[in-house]
Amino acid sequence: MSSQSLRDARRYEEENEQYILPEERPAFHLSSRVGWMNDPNGFSWYNGQCHLFYQYHPYDSHWGPMHWGHAVTTDFLHWKYLPAALAPDSFYDRDGCFSGGALAMKDGRHMLMYTGVRKETAPNYRTKEVQTQCVAFGDGENYEKYPGNPVISWEDLPPESSKYDFRDPRIWQEKDGTYKAATVSYSLRKYREVVHDRNKNNSDGLLASTQIHEEEEGGQVLLFSAQDPLHWKFERKLAVNGYRIGRMWECPDLFELDGKQVLLASAMDMLPDGLEYHNGNGTFCLIGSIDPETGRFVSEADQSVDYGMDFYAEQTVLTPDGRRVMIAWMQNWDTCNLHTKSIPWFGQMTLPRELSIRNGRLYQWPVRELLSLRRDEVRHENVRIEDEEVELDGIKGRLVDMELELKVGEKDKEGHYGFHKFAIHFAKDDRYHTGISYRPSESTLKVDRKFSGSRRAIIHQRRAYTKPQDGVLRLRVIIDRFSVEVFVNDGEKVMTMTYYTDIRADRISFFADGAAEFSVTKYRLEEEQ
Repeated sequence: MSSQSLRDARRYEEENEQYILPEERPAFHLSSRVGWMNDPNGFSWYNGQCHLFYQYHPYDSHWGPMHWGHAVTTDFLHWKYLPAALAPDSFYDRDGCFSGGALAMKDGRHMLMYTGVRKETAPNYRTKEVQTQCVAFGDGENYEKYPGNPVISWEDLPPESSKYDFRDPRIWQEKDGTYKAATVSYSLRKYREVVHDRNKNNSDGLLASTQIHEEEEGGQVLLFSAQDPLHWKFERKLAVNGYRIGRMWECPDLFELDGKQVLLASAMDMLPDGLEYHNGNGTFCLIGSIDPETGRFVSEADQSVDYGMDFYAEQTVLTPDGRRVMIAWMQNWDTCNLHTKSIPWFGQMTLPRELSIRNGRLYQWPVRELLSLRRDEVRHENVRIEDEEVELDGIKGRLVDMELELKVGEKDKEGHYGFHKFAIHFAKDDRYHTGISYRPSESTLKVDRKFSGSRRAIIHQRRAYTKPQDGVLRLRVIIDRFSVEVFVNDGEKVMTMTYYTDIRADRISFFADGAAEFSVTKYRLEEEQ
């Protein structure tokens, strides 16, 4: 039976969603039903539908006591809201139902595993959050928490692990029926490695480094196992950060893809590493294998998952037809609380992306279902522009799927390319625009929203190191009302960015500093009627 807190949340969201007009939302990205949305949770296939839960504060468009919102889809594009699934209504989760996973069980139930949060006063008299792992079972719409929660507490952690940073269980079931859960925790153990060397691996699957001074290890991924979903035991550490990528890790995901093991996680408080990792919070990917003797993840390569501003807390699902599909919160913690309280919703998810491993890298591509929304093809071949900005017939809109091939070519005898900069401006009117630009001499692609109408000193630009393939840079640009996702060179890299320019700004232009040649194909994306 649902609690009064959950019934109140369900009543509130049902009464208040009617005040949000469809045209005020993204057309094909999932947004919060009402109020606030952050991390995707419980991305899973159950009873013929893909379920996605999300961190949710229905009563305010800013972060607050976390509930679990709920939506379902069959095509990753059209979402149906279901009533909120969880509310913070028990002793062990009274201050929040944080992120977690979901699993379709063989007995027909849908199992949720999440982090329960309750605040306590720490020895230094500061308020901290005790985090434990809890479960609930349901039928795809209504869920009942296990009376014996939590099923994993801080007492189950390995030595020198913090009970205040222990969260985000990702669950699955092995072929032999064993349940597994990967969680993150903060390690208090000291280490003496701080300067990394990308050419060496150690047994933890983390890149080796020079011993300089002591630090705490930071984030770690822990593996728990169970013969039934109620009785868990700590098994081993899968990977330890050692402060190489940020401090604390969040939202782990472990799966096999194209013959490799892939470990995804989000990192807090990162330091920049060239253009691969940026300051602040972001998401990274380790590609490698599981050591058969130690059971630890051995990393062969690492990379950012997204090189734009707005991508965090990824989750993946294995579809019935065998695709590994990823979704993430399309926002970042450094900019997400600057909007006014009058906004009725805040937060949206990325377009789901199909994953693959190619050339030792994680590749991403929009789910193939997006092709079904394409309408009104417009094509311009071999367009030449020089020191000018142009708009092309039929190329405009705020619901757009656009493919572009830019001829970069080779350097001339003086070491110069034909152009210094090429740019696409969209969500454009006489005052505002958002941009994508490429500088061949620097091999950098940049997304830029500083002219989108933002009045805050937020992160407006990000760059990624990008080389053309056979002299051609290929971009696929997916534009929804309030976001853009740029897929580079068939998915080798992706850059994601949100913006909130008035929807009437719908022009698209192309600019070259120098002489550039490109071809472009644009489709209007049909929204649900």
